[in-house]
Amino acid sequence: MKTRKHGFTIVELLVVVSIIALLIAILLPAIGKARDAARVTQSTANLRNLAVSNDTYSADWADRQFTSVPDDMGLAGGDPALYNGEIACMPQQLVGYDYLGRLWGWWCAGGQCPAGWPGGCTFYYAYAPLSYYYINGPSQPYIFGSYRLPTCKAFNAYVGERWYDQAFWAPKDIYPLRTAEKYFAYPDEFVTETSGPQTIAYSSYVWSPAAMFNPEVHGRCGFKDPAQSNFPGAFRSPAVGQCRFPDLKTRMMEHHWLQNNETDKNPGFGGDDPSWMYNHGYNSKPVTMFFDGHVGVVGVTDAMEADTRAKKQAENNNTCNNCDTGGQCEPGLWHRGSKFGAQGYYGDKSYDTIVNTSYHILTTDGIMGRDVIGAK
Repeated sequence: MKTRKHGFTIVELLVVVSIIALLIAILLPAIGKARDAARVTQSTANLRNLAVSNDTYSADWADRQFTSVPDDMGLAGGDPALYNGEIACMPQQLVGYDYLGRLWGWWCAGGQCPAGWPGGCTFYYAYAPLSYYYINGPSQPYIFGSYRLPTCKAFNAYVGERWYDQAFWAPKDIYPLRTAEKYFAYPDEFVTETSGPQTIAYSSYVWSPAAMFNPEVHGRCGFKDPAQSNFPGAFRSPAVGQCRFPDLKTRMMEHHWLQNNETDKNPGFGGDDPSWMYNHGYNSKPVTMFFDGHVGVVGVTDAMEADTRAKKQAENNNTCNNCDTGGQCEPGLWHRGSKFGAQGYYGDKSYDTIVNTSYHILTTDGIMGRDVIGAK
């Protein structure tokens, strides 16, 4: 006898396909959320490792924070060329050796430096925590500083002794990661482009530059310009022990808007990295490391609310009446009186008009201030 084989009917196939499509529709968002959570977890782990590196650095340097400028740089008004020409030759901001044994760095020479020292002092902006001396100047129109350089040789020795160590990059930081990740496997301290112009990827994580200055620079009783020669201690890196609120003062954080970003590219920026900054979106939540070593996600909304509460408290306590320096009192948690003005750190390039904060970068009272407030 012949056996008759039965196939699937069109209706049965449609039912199976519909079930599969439904399962995919249910699972895809969950998979996306799991992948996103895993990336945040990796960024958190990176910052925990960097917290250990920061503590080790401080232990080696008498509780000091990382710094790239001499303590007495204020004698030259923050001008490295003047300092190197008349006071002393400052330690150089080095990047590392490449595979050919060449030492790379932001060289800054001068009359007090050894004969034949490479470079003039073109790269001054990589030394001060924040390049206040040259901000809005004709030769240095953009904002930079050592707060963006935890990958430099002086600090990466406490991490993996390489500029392109994976611990310096958050897995969601698209543009810098695009350049950096191809060098992760290289053992060299620094890797250079073999052809074309030199492209450098900067770390996803940045220090708080306000905390790297003398606390009086961003003091509550007014901004004290570190570029003034009558402020000799402006650039002295404060000790970690000076932090009054270690669980509320941010130390390192994701520099870009990585959580809940609306678009990947900021149309206000050009170049190799047109990323949005961490404070450009109301829903931004950068992964953050505090001075007490704990790591968490801090929302821009939390920082804005804390700033509002602090200003109200200052008003109720007549805080500004205690200022006798003649400067403009800053009652909030971030400084509106610096050279960045009321818009703050790249505030003119924000995604929306709701966001209004420059915490971490311009913290009032620097290391002695705070960026968030405790329990509500």
